[in-house]
Amino acid sequence: MNVRDALNSALDEEMSADPKVFLMGEEVGEYQGAYKVSKGLLEKYGPERVLDTPITEAGFTGIGVGAAYYGLKPVVEFMTFNFSMQAIDHIINSAAKSNYMSAGQISVPIVFRGPNGAAAGVGAQHSQCYAAWYGSCPGLKVLSPYSSEDARGLLKAAIRDPDPVIFLENELLYGESFPVSAEALDSSFCLPIGKAKIEREGRDVTITAFSKMVGLALKAADILAKDGISAEIINLRSIRPLDTPTINASVRKTNRLVTVEEGFPQHGVGAEICMAVVEESFGYLDAPVERIAGADVPMPYAANLERMAVPQIEDIVRAAKRACYRSTAMAATA
Repeated sequence: MNVRDALNSALDEEMSADPKVFLMGEEVGEYQGAYKVSKGLLEKYGPERVLDTPITEAGFTGIGVGAAYYGLKPVVEFMTFNFSMQAIDHIINSAAKSNYMSAGQISVPIVFRGPNGAAAGVGAQHSQCYAAWYGSCPGLKVLSPYSSEDARGLLKAAIRDPDPVIFLENELLYGESFPVSAEALDSSFCLPIGKAKIEREGRDVTITAFSKMVGLALKAADILAKDGISAEIINLRSIRPLDTPTINASVRKTNRLVTVEEGFPQHGVGAEICMAVVEESFGYLDAPVERIAGADVPMPYAANLERMAVPQIEDIVRAAKRACYRSTAMAATA
């Protein structure tokens, strides 16, 4: 099952199970979604539950939040999360803070979903990763699936959750297929929010990643294994809440940590993970923490520069080898 079909089936089943769930966004209905995630849903549920909106993120996000105040369960699709910038006031000030400001009297059961991060050749204004942005805000839950099972189980969890959830997909993963267990195909299947998954066990170095970067980390682990380095790969799944117990337990076993993300390095998800490990497991570290992130520049449009601006498999391999003292640091060049 590919990730697109996993998301589509999760939406379909949750809309079938709960008449309060509805989908809204640009081109989600007649066009069946910019990435065909909502294929067939308009025909099945009608225009009252699959709403094509004007190109006005601030407008339809506000409508969605208002609907959630009154007990409905909107799923708001952004054609790309870069466009959520138009609606960030509603997401942060209207959705994320209302439960706290009302002393628990107002729940806001809403999901904001869409592709996040770099795609290919779409320039700086369509390539940004918002995991760290939304992950820093109390009142939000932030999820970022990698596999089809992640996508299916986490989207169901997000829709069922009583709080606002940011659901960060990846355009380049939509068409990627993954094996799916029989359990995951059951309509009652749901993954816990706030729980990471160990994709591959290892003993020499811990590598944390989320979304598309999990695939790169797994490929890097295959290369490292040929050099006798056993890497443990943690698929974060949940950015907020972050599963620090799983991360710390792994680091206490491997004594080394490499964090991988495609977002900007400063104030990033990797920085938060580094601090969580320093606070809880500093005495277990046998090497400095290595942080792999996107370049600290707006995303270039040129393909050769774009490749240099996002993490590659070889970057992860080099960082893991540095952490295991298998390579010498490159001398700085003028």
